[in-house]
Amino acid sequence: MIEAETNLKRERGRAMLATNTFGLWAGFLDRLPLTEATAVAKRIEACGVDTIWLPEWSGVEPFIRAGLYLAATDRLKVATGVANAHARDAGAMVAAASTLEASFPGRFLLGLGVSHRAVVERRGHTFPPPLTFMRSYLDAMTSAAQSLPMPPIVLGALGPKMLQLAGSSANGAYSYFCPVAHTVAARKIIRPEAWLVSSQMVSDGHSESWKERVAGYMELCLSMPNYTTNLERFGFGTEDFTTPSDSLIDSLVVADDPELLSTRIRLQRQAGANHVVFQFVPPSSARGVMVLLERNAATLRAATS
Repeated sequence: MIEAETNLKRERGRAMLATNTFGLWAGFLDRLPLTEATAVAKRIEACGVDTIWLPEWSGVEPFIRAGLYLAATDRLKVATGVANAHARDAGAMVAAASTLEASFPGRFLLGLGVSHRAVVERRGHTFPPPLTFMRSYLDAMTSAAQSLPMPPIVLGALGPKMLQLAGSSANGAYSYFCPVAHTVAARKIIRPEAWLVSSQMVSDGHSESWKERVAGYMELCLSMPNYTTNLERFGFGTEDFTTPSDSLIDSLVVADDPELLSTRIRLQRQAGANHVVFQFVPPSSARGVMVLLERNAATLRAATS
């Protein structure tokens, strides 16, 4: 019975996620008071964004904010990108996700990941082998869910084994801080019908110093072994990480020139991405992000349709 329920949920998830859409990494909303954040969410919806992706990083509870953004908008979908599995047991994760699915059917997506060793240990937890932990966690979620309505689930996945698990035991994978070459590799690993979400960093190319500013932002991610180990699979090494090289920056970030941006989106789509999540970097104020989003909205809509 549990297996049958899981399969039904997976079919529903594919139906929800199959369209060619684009998303926006919306961690910048965490810095806003609620009334301002919901007003910005409405503007994001008006730009044609299908889904906003909320990280679990800044101390803001993503499930509460997700519900508030869903209530304030009409069509906008909200995803966690990604919720930390070490922050809640499987039953608590199911309770949060199923409540949002029941309240806003078809508009919430659960992005789920193991986070990073330093982050998990800072919370006072041990960091077990990620694959073993996530496999057991998904099994526990299935047992806890029983007949509860559940949203689609995508796993934060970088390496081949976690990508395989995302394809076999969830609706798909969400990959962050990855080059297009990773999208190509990921699509070959996960099952053909699984959903593949690729993140794409975009910077304000109108400034001559944009690469210097982006390099400063990238240093945070490059301090995390999950990301550097993954980048090594695609030919990058220590010389690219110590001070982010032009080659590394160009592989991960695109300037917001319409032609360059359209080309990068086309490459992501040709590589197998169903949905591309755009993140404007380095992190800016909500006003700055909205200027860039509104300036590029037409290009994003045209390139992803």
